[in-house]
Amino acid sequence: MNVRSLLLATALLSAPLAATRAQDAPRQLNTPPVAPPPDTTAPQRAVQPAPAVAPPASRYRIGLKSGEVYAADDVEVRQPVLGRSYLLLNGQQRFELDQIKFYQDETGHYVRTRLPGSRREATLRRDRLGRISTYSITTQQFQPGAFGGPFGYGRYPYGGFGGFPYGGGYPYGGYRTVRQEYFSKDGGPIEEMNFRSLSVALSDNPGSAETLRDVARLRRYSTAGYVVGGGLMAAGLLSTFSGQTQSVSPLLFISVPVLLVPSILSGSQHRKLKQAVALYNRTAE
Repeated sequence: MNVRSLLLATALLSAPLAATRAQDAPRQLNTPPVAPPPDTTAPQRAVQPAPAVAPPASRYRIGLKSGEVYAADDVEVRQPVLGRSYLLLNGQQRFELDQIKFYQDETGHYVRTRLPGSRREATLRRDRLGRISTYSITTQQFQPGAFGGPFGYGRYPYGGFGGFPYGGGYPYGGYRTVRQEYFSKDGGPIEEMNFRSLSVALSDNPGSAETLRDVARLRRYSTAGYVVGGGLMAAGLLSTFSGQTQSVSPLLFISVPVLLVPSILSGSQHRKLKQAVALYNRTAE
């Protein structure tokens, strides 16, 4: 073997060894970095869509007797001089009041129902919601005047206005605002809010029943005031017109404050009735 062959063999054996050392050697500073390949085995996070913004809810609800319920932002009660009253929703949709079961507007919640002893429907405003829900209706009624009625108008005796016997400053009559109140128990029929009806409806609550006993006592005082005051007035009139003198009997002056007692007590009775209802609803919560 000559020298040339020996040098050629040595060069061939040293080439792979140099390549291996180059791979194991640290990277030089002037060598550009190589990005690692993407990891295709990692789970990809799904892109979540942006939450949808719900449109603002309408302010009022209108329920029909057919069971349908509508929503509106504006509700008007139209009462034309000629024609039937109706509801106008958002200035466009119209419903006759005969179709309405309940509706809401900016003044409150209203129901359409028949009043006790009446065949016609009326619109009642719901004042309080509970096991005993209370309602009211406000109307204008004509007062015949100071001496217009022999036995009074409504619950006011002797033709009085506002509880004062024999008028009270309105000799020619006029209109007065009357607020009538009703209630329903557990969503039942509408009943008049008076002592008799509430005595039955609230009998299962001891606290309310005790308050109603106070009302019964005030009613007895009112009855006594009517009897005593009426008796004093009758005696005063008899003494005035049958006597020899032309002076007015003092019994007439005494009868006036006595006859005012029932009117004063009527306000206390009404407050007691409301207290009994409020106590019933608080106990039921």
